[in-house]
Amino acid sequence: MGCGGDGDGPAELKGPITIGSKIDVEGPVLGYVMAAVLEDAGFEVVDRMRTGATDVVRRALLAGEIDAYPEYTANALTVFYADEQIDPAILQDAAATYEEAARLDLENENIVWLAPAPANNTWAVAVPRALAEDNAIGTLEDWAAYINDGGDVKVAGSQEFFDRDDAMPGFEAAYGFSLSAAQKVSLATGDTAVTARAAAEGTDGVNAAMVYGTDGTIAALDLFVLGDPLGVQPIYQPAPIFRAEVIDEYPEIADLLEPVFARLDLETLQALNAQVALEGQDAQGVAESWLSAEGFIE
Repeated sequence: MGCGGDGDGPAELKGPITIGSKIDVEGPVLGYVMAAVLEDAGFEVVDRMRTGATDVVRRALLAGEIDAYPEYTANALTVFYADEQIDPAILQDAAATYEEAARLDLENENIVWLAPAPANNTWAVAVPRALAEDNAIGTLEDWAAYINDGGDVKVAGSQEFFDRDDAMPGFEAAYGFSLSAAQKVSLATGDTAVTARAAAEGTDGVNAAMVYGTDGTIAALDLFVLGDPLGVQPIYQPAPIFRAEVIDEYPEIADLLEPVFARLDLETLQALNAQVALEGQDAQGVAESWLSAEGFIE
């Protein structure tokens, strides 16, 4: 990525700002969106994309090893502040979830949440469409009945997906089923392109996969996302989060990133993610091409 200037000679760089991301498909795409916008505006950016899973990248931010990364609003309430008494109704309201996440993180960790994208990247379970149609499985409730009746099930997901209370354990508790260890294929990566492909191709007997709402692989692989009628999953909107010291020094960052993230709706993120997950394109190139096409960078 090149560094921005006004064309009248070299400009003094602002920063440096170190940007990280999670290790899934979407994390680096969003991270490079943030990086490219800031570089175009004259910031020196240090690339620390694919920092790690949620707990790793969070620790890096709090330790000052990175200055910013894209995070999901509900993670603040269900993971970072899980011990707080959060009104469950908040988790079903996108604006309320964002506002509470921003308040808690600023007050407790001096972290600033900038405006989120209008997309919900919630965890979900997808199965091959043929399996869903042949067994009348449309929702997690239907899937639970299928499992409890002895239906053949093997799920591919990340260890985080199987361990976190708000992910698979939440689905199990709400819908009344339980997966055995043999029914779980735990992967080190959170890359849903891998889990979705395993389900679509039946790798090692896998016929269900951890996916996210903005995954680009779902339609392309002819998978069906199971409905969540009980609303187990909260709303996960992606947003840039920064150490407050950075925003205090460079408040213009909020104005630079707000219109960009406002354009990242569900369909846009699915398309960008598909370019990486299915077409094998580089996340940095995908992010920069989209930003250029939309007129956000030169």
